[in-house]
Amino acid sequence: MLYIFVNIEINLGHFIDVLKANFEKHKKLALVSTIQFVPCLQSVKKELNDEGYNILIPQVKPLSPGEILGCTSPKLQEDVDAVIYLGDGRFHLESVMIQNPSLVAYQYDPYSKKFTHEEYDFDLMTRKRKEAVEIAQKCHVFGLIQGSLGRQGNPRIVEDLERKLQASGKKFVRVLLSEITPQKLSSFTDIDCWVQVACPRLSIDWGVNFKKPLLTPYELVTVLQYVPFRTDSYPMDYYANESLGPWTNNHETHRTCRPKRNHITVVASQT
Repeated sequence: MLYIFVNIEINLGHFIDVLKANFEKHKKLALVSTIQFVPCLQSVKKELNDEGYNILIPQVKPLSPGEILGCTSPKLQEDVDAVIYLGDGRFHLESVMIQNPSLVAYQYDPYSKKFTHEEYDFDLMTRKRKEAVEIAQKCHVFGLIQGSLGRQGNPRIVEDLERKLQASGKKFVRVLLSEITPQKLSSFTDIDCWVQVACPRLSIDWGVNFKKPLLTPYELVTVLQYVPFRTDSYPMDYYANESLGPWTNNHETHRTCRPKRNHITVVASQT
């Protein structure tokens, strides 16, 4: 598969001026963005740090430095004063706010050139997700949805969840769906609880619209008591190398073990 990075040029001068006007030099600021604007972050960091500012660009591997996804964001250190998202829309920004619920967050929209203070009701989200988990703890028949849209539905995650359900004595059925809607799931009357291996944000953002619990893989393993459900943090590590467990895509248990190559030393031949 060929992966081509796309870089979109924007007016960096205005973005830099906005940061200078709103933050003092001693403030420690983290810059994040979506992949098309990631190269811009390095330019902003260099110019501001050269002037005495304290700018960092966090990374959660295997993503690029500064890159975030709607389901994957870095956990920032407590001494960071604010995180600033360069991009339009809130979907990706909400990911880093969920991962860092106590951190002040701002957004700079490169198209409208608006700079805004953004908030996310983390307590409401975790309360709603905990309610779904508590209902699921009383369920007996689970529907495991393997998303078939693009590369969302990782079969290794599905298989890991199936083993955990089987070990817990739960009944389950695997369903392949390209689109997950309340209307489609309502036709499965024998399912007590759904677990979708597609996009965690579908459950987080829209789970309340489904009649039966629609869990993420992480939430299922809390139901099965492999890890506790915490109301003070919620992991955004779905594609991170360093994640909580094999219910995420790039956990070490899913990586292909390649044999190490012997070290070859090239010595110049003498004639």
